[in-house]
Amino acid sequence: MGTPQFAVASLDALITAGCDVVAVVTAPDKPAGRGQKVAESAVKQYAVANGLKVLQPEKLKNEEFLAELKALQADLQVVVAFRMLPESVWNMPPKGTINLHASLLPQYRGAAPINWALINGEKESGVTTFFLKHEIDTGNILFTEKITLTGHEDAGELHDRLMNKGAGILVKTVKAVESGRYNEHPQAALTEGTELKHAPKIFKEDCLIDWTQPAEAIYNKIRGLSPVPTAYTELNGKVLKVYASEFELSEPAIKPGGFLTDNKTYLKFAAKDGLVSLTDVQLEGKKRMGIEDFLRGVKL
Repeated sequence: MGTPQFAVASLDALITAGCDVVAVVTAPDKPAGRGQKVAESAVKQYAVANGLKVLQPEKLKNEEFLAELKALQADLQVVVAFRMLPESVWNMPPKGTINLHASLLPQYRGAAPINWALINGEKESGVTTFFLKHEIDTGNILFTEKITLTGHEDAGELHDRLMNKGAGILVKTVKAVESGRYNEHPQAALTEGTELKHAPKIFKEDCLIDWTQPAEAIYNKIRGLSPVPTAYTELNGKVLKVYASEFELSEPAIKPGGFLTDNKTYLKFAAKDGLVSLTDVQLEGKKRMGIEDFLRGVKL
């Protein structure tokens, strides 16, 4: 059960490892883009190309879907980047339902763990497999693998690292559940003084850059939202998306939100404690481009 590209790597790894995938459950086709052409999920495209049965329920409690799911007689259900399941679905197979999550649980439960880990400037991330239960992302853990973060990667780069790492750990998990040789354990209680961080869905208002924040926090927000959904600010009354930046700590001579530019090579915005230099941007109605190309076409 999955929808985006992140889930395709796991599905492919399961097929390659010789697992018997009896069906794939994914989101219904929906119009997308300017032409509103009907688009299929990345998981459906892979499944169709590989001759797998595809189910696309509008509602997961639909009796027809539940009957079809039960008829498959799956021993185990695997969830990667899908939606919240009702108990009638996750409790159906005899060996349960496992989920792959792109964080080190219990930290960053929720829809956007990759983005929030970078926005918060974390030094490590990872992937976790666990059994599903009622509360979202709270089930007993099976396996965890950590990765070290550089402090410079963006969400797109971390997505790909965790996508590949997750595919490997998922195959390991499925094989362990199949053999019955595994130890599941409750999600660890946090040590005293440790904050539980969440990863809620990101909305447009979350992407607006607040220039009164410290420069490093703004830098982390920009990379944590790049390439999607993308941090943005306003420039000359238009939306300016920011894909990449650099920062320097200094005493800015202008107020937060003001900018400095030579109209050739740099565009630096003042933050609380320094300057954030925009290096990869897209002005409303224009193409994405490096800052020098951008400044060639606009006078500030």
